[in-house]
Amino acid sequence: MRDVLVPAQPVVGAVLLDTATERVGTFEGAQGGRWYLRPVGGGTEWEADPSRVRPAGTMEHVRALVVEENRTRSAYRL
Repeated sequence: MRDVLVPAQPVVGAVLLDTATERVGTFEGAQGGRWYLRPVGGGTEWEADPSRVRPAGTMEHVRALVVEENRTRSAYRL
């Protein structure tokens, strides 16, 4: 059986990449061995496996910010 390395729990607000879903979010907390992330611009939390999460790189973080900005702007179009 292979051991799975679980990373140390990040600080609340840390920007992370969930490699299982390729989604970038901020760390909201942990419960029952799962981590909870929220999209960078806000929205519904999702559960993530800590072994599949890593800190987001600069480009991944910027991409998430651009996606959120585009989503916000398109909501105001008629």
